[in-house]
Amino acid sequence: MRKFQALAASLAFTCSIPLALAAEGTVAISSPTEGAKFSPKTDIELVYDISLGDKGDHTHLYIDEKEILTLRNLKGSQSLGTLAAGKHEICVKVVNKAHTPIGPQKCVNVNVEA
Repeated sequence: MRKFQALAASLAFTCSIPLALAAEGTVAISSPTEGAKFSPKTDIELVYDISLGDKGDHTHLYIDEKEILTLRNLKGSQSLGTLAAGKHEICVKVVNKAHTPIGPQKCVNVNVEA
């Protein structure tokens, strides 16, 4: 019984201490969708919604693991232009002030068919 009381007291004390958790960022891509298919003449439009979180400073756009540009707006769209035939990975990553990805990211794979 004493173990139970000690555990209950410990649990009550622990639950009363506010936890300061860092807010994680999020990245959502609503277009293009995973597995989308395009012709080589189609201008591809990226539509995104980002929350930087406590540690994020800005975001970078990558195509096939190559950094393309910095996304300045947290919500909106960005023209990617046309892509060469083949499979491509489009990623948006939250980065810190040193331009290092810090975790929150979203990637979609698309296919440009000749």
